[in-house]
Amino acid sequence: MRLVYLLALMTVLRLAPHDRDALQTKLFLLLQTDQYAAALAMTELPREADDSEDYTFEKAYSLYRLHKEADASAALEEMKAKSGESEGEVDRGVLHLEAQLAYRQGSYQAAFDLYNQLLDTAEPSSEEHSDILTNLEAAQKHLDFLTSGFLHALDALPPSVSGPLQTAPPPQQMQQQVTSLSALASASASAPAVQKEKKVRMKRVPKGVVPGVTPPPDPERWLKKSERTAFAQGNRRRKGGGGGATQGAMEPAGGGGQKTSGGKGKKKR
Repeated sequence: MRLVYLLALMTVLRLAPHDRDALQTKLFLLLQTDQYAAALAMTELPREADDSEDYTFEKAYSLYRLHKEADASAALEEMKAKSGESEGEVDRGVLHLEAQLAYRQGSYQAAFDLYNQLLDTAEPSSEEHSDILTNLEAAQKHLDFLTSGFLHALDALPPSVSGPLQTAPPPQQMQQQVTSLSALASASASAPAVQKEKKVRMKRVPKGVVPGVTPPPDPERWLKKSERTAFAQGNRRRKGGGGGATQGAMEPAGGGGQKTSGGKGKKKR
């Protein structure tokens, strides 16, 4: 249903982009539908000069839900400073958010004190009272563990486990570890890189071929035989052989003498 209202608001804002009631309702619906990034972007939009509406709390809450605790704390400090200047009472929502931030950041004592402050002024039959009791109990458990709970846990361990823990030296400083790591990194960077010998991928080697032993294939194997160099050299050898002289044609015998008449010559008278 909230999404339906949000879509209807988008239609209204298309007609009146600067309607303050529509903008404030849209921001509320974005927070209720867990669209914290969109809500944060909306709180950071530039507003008109006569717009006195303050969205710092909505901005801080969006930052908190987006796990940006440092920015959320800064926004809360800004709100508390404004409240101090105006000598006004700090809003309960601000105290709730401050307690939640303190709990998330591990400041359990600060969270415990804030929840106690809220519990004193909450209605006993309200839902807020129940939520405060739940959060107060969680903060109390963390405080009990940090002050005495871990000691009881150590006492419950067998002597074979607790003895080495009590006599163990304190851990080394992180600075020494960082120095050793940086020295190791610089040493590895200065060492010459050893080039690995490239291995022949056997999947690309034809069957029966041994790399480095089998002679390479003929580079002219793709040409016709008549166009290969070996074929041309063989033709030249065949043409130049046979004693170096050509055999002439034989003239028929007696072909060089004069013709004689076959008949008898006439007698001279």
